[in-house]
Amino acid sequence: MCETCGCGEPDNKPEQTQDPIGRDLLSANDKAAQHNREHLRRIGAFMVHLTSSPGSGKTTLLEKTVEALKGKLSIGVIEGDVATENDAERMRAMGVPSEAIVTDGACHLDAKQVHHALHHLAEKGNLDLIFVENVGNLVCPADFDLGEDYRVVLVSTAEGDDKPEKYPPIFRRADALVISKTDLLPHVDFCIDKVKKHAQTIAPRIRTFEISAKGGDGLDEWIAWLSNIVPAGK
Repeated sequence: MCETCGCGEPDNKPEQTQDPIGRDLLSANDKAAQHNREHLRRIGAFMVHLTSSPGSGKTTLLEKTVEALKGKLSIGVIEGDVATENDAERMRAMGVPSEAIVTDGACHLDAKQVHHALHHLAEKGNLDLIFVENVGNLVCPADFDLGEDYRVVLVSTAEGDDKPEKYPPIFRRADALVISKTDLLPHVDFCIDKVKKHAQTIAPRIRTFEISAKGGDGLDEWIAWLSNIVPAGK
């Protein structure tokens, strides 16, 4: 999938040649992530990282979130994608400062990429809340801290209810789980209780939201939570 994290290497590559590279890569990323946190504190911003498989509805949820928080918080967005700036353009069309990170095939964002995007966003004015929308992938982003304050994983009702069981690392580091596209529940074989049970087994502290961005169900609770986690004075 990408050369950056080694996930595309053949299965028979000797483990001893992979581990030192992986440790060095993640160590460098962790240092950059800590630098991002320090930078966010200096500029007085709070960052939420959204990650999921493709098509879960991250950008649509962002659009509804921006609409609800307009006039209350100053919001910026960093959009990561393999190709195109389509999602960033959707944000810009709403008047939201947005930086695109086009990975040209890489399957995740890293802290250094986000650092550069943060500096570009800072040039556009003071921001209270910054969202990072990662590349659609439930595997590679799990290990890469971006310097976020909170990490949110989305699972849509259209993609199956076994995601926490199949991809535990991404849920283990998550602060919140959004079960999206709940308006489709009458038409799909999806058990919300199953997803919540397995997610909470992996990450007991995880907070769960059931949301239909299209219909508006659950959005009020999501917006109230966001408003509460952003530090006072923002």
